[in-house]
Amino acid sequence: MTTSDATTLYIDGSWVASSDGGTRTVTCPADGAEVGVVSEATPEDVERAIAAARRAYDDGVWADRPASERGDLLLRVADGITARKDDFARAEALDTGKRLVEAEGDMDDIASAFRYFGKIADQNPGRLVDAGDSSVISRVVYEPVGVCGMITPWNFPLLQASWKVAPALAAGNSFILKPAELTPHTSMLLMEVLEAAGLPAGVANLVLGAGGTVGAPLSTHPGIDLVSFTGGAVTGRKISESAAATVKKVALELGGKNPNVVFADADFEAAVDNALTAAFLDSGLVCSAGTRLIVQDTIAERFVDELVSRAEGIVMGGPFDEKAETGPLISQEHRDKVTDYVTRGVEAGARLRVGGHWGGEEHANGFFYAPTVLDQCTRDNPAVIEEGFGPVITVETFSTEAEAIQTANHTEYGLAGAVWTSDAGVANRVSRKLRHGTIWINDYHPYLPQAEWGGFKQSGIGRELGPSGMGEYVEPKHIYQNTEPAPADWFPRKEG
Repeated sequence: MTTSDATTLYIDGSWVASSDGGTRTVTCPADGAEVGVVSEATPEDVERAIAAARRAYDDGVWADRPASERGDLLLRVADGITARKDDFARAEALDTGKRLVEAEGDMDDIASAFRYFGKIADQNPGRLVDAGDSSVISRVVYEPVGVCGMITPWNFPLLQASWKVAPALAAGNSFILKPAELTPHTSMLLMEVLEAAGLPAGVANLVLGAGGTVGAPLSTHPGIDLVSFTGGAVTGRKISESAAATVKKVALELGGKNPNVVFADADFEAAVDNALTAAFLDSGLVCSAGTRLIVQDTIAERFVDELVSRAEGIVMGGPFDEKAETGPLISQEHRDKVTDYVTRGVEAGARLRVGGHWGGEEHANGFFYAPTVLDQCTRDNPAVIEEGFGPVITVETFSTEAEAIQTANHTEYGLAGAVWTSDAGVANRVSRKLRHGTIWINDYHPYLPQAEWGGFKQSGIGRELGPSGMGEYVEPKHIYQNTEPAPADWFPRKEG
């Protein structure tokens, strides 16, 4: 940590430095080049951010705005992100090391999320309830939760933030955003766009730094009404435990171990091609990545041979390398975890077919890991059980439809999965039986902002996107009004 005049915390409508002058140097994982120097918030800075958000909410500077006005601001934010797409995409690519084209696609998706929630901001005014009495007006209204703490990951820094910020603002909340310390720059740009769109001071606050110092207070502080976290299961459990002390609302998206089930009658070329995309897009650093390939035994050998052949030809490179087809991992620490994950998988009996290394000399300055395929895997192999979170496919086989379903559901996670078949009946039955929050049929990875996203089992609590994503950020309130009040006579006045 160094001392600097960096003013990259956004608190109560102003850009400020850390209270102790602490900073962090952010580097690009593709080549180690310096991206920028940002402030490292202290616990005191987090307290100031929470106080600002609390005051803004309690004063009603945003919550009391008509819902249509809140929606209009979100539409302006979407336009602002689109207008500055090049700035946002470049910042995201440098922070994460992902290819520029992938970052550009993320920006389009982020603008779409803001547009979706902007359009539905005024579409949930509440409902009347039939009380069975003409003198009674009974209604349910939906009010903002209050102050929201948001903790986001490094793989899709702004996309994951947008899935929280957009519905929270649409509902009328204020918030404190804590992005991953390795990837802060697009969150900083978002604050600029929010400010330019006219968001009142104190409604949006940004604190930067490590989770233990900056993120932890967001799950324990009594001034926070909801904490939303996207990241690893271990941290998610800690957040849930911490939040329980003040009984605050919790929304968790904790990743997955996602099955990609291929039946023998599937379109072979499409299934192979999409199996590569499912696992290796964004270097496999996707919570819903289809890294668990489950293929019918009658085509398994041919399918895996083709998969290996194509994986071997994938070109690794940095964000601005036009020949690159995949990028680096986020850090040396994370690459070491992926390396250990593959090693343990092989030691447990899996066969390494391709990959399992860091690339050539041209990749020496970055945290690259070659696309990897492990076949002959069994259910008890740690590479099948654990979320490796890297460009690694494990291969299992099945014979029958029932076995395919049983194998795909044999995981503590339940975020996403896919089924490939030309039989509509099989597709319907298997998709209904899979215990995962999103199921693709003959496709992999598309999502829609108007459709809910989230997981079963240990993949999390709650949903993002769709109407339910908005629902996470409101509280229902029942208002019962008697228009003809009269004595109830439960305890009548006694004479004498």
